[in-house]
Amino acid sequence: MTERTGEWQPGRGAGFFRGAMLCIFFCLCLPAWGHAAEDLVLRVYDWKTGETYLEVPARVNGTLFFGWMHSLEHIPWHEHYHIDENRNLILDSIAFPAFGAGIPESKGTRTYVKDGMIHMENIAQVFPELDWINSHYATRQIMLDGVPVASGAELPEHTRLRLIIERR
Repeated sequence: MTERTGEWQPGRGAGFFRGAMLCIFFCLCLPAWGHAAEDLVLRVYDWKTGETYLEVPARVNGTLFFGWMHSLEHIPWHEHYHIDENRNLILDSIAFPAFGAGIPESKGTRTYVKDGMIHMENIAQVFPELDWINSHYATRQIMLDGVPVASGAELPEHTRLRLIIERR
């Protein structure tokens, strides 16, 4: 724009304007393109056949809740994980109402009882994936970032399953 006419005229200002727009474009858009290649999903596969039963968007630092019933003690077991930058599941804490067969006496660095559940926190155990034999009864709920994504009843009964965080 010129001061005299108030009209846009290409010239010295146009080069500056184009340069500023390119700078804004590269600063805002290129990081998004880089992240698009890193889009993550949580997938549940049939361990044997590779058939996919579940695929939902995931993210680094997202949280995974895996709730199930202990096969011998028939008590609820809650596992809380977060997703690290290498797509591993990091076990942060477990909670259950009583000790019994196969239940650790101490895991992590903090143990306490609250609302009838024994909580063990600060575990930091790394899992590249979770494998289990699904049960409509025992596999209670799988949640990602607090949102239910599956239950055992929605997945094949008596099937070895694999839960993994992958690139889309």
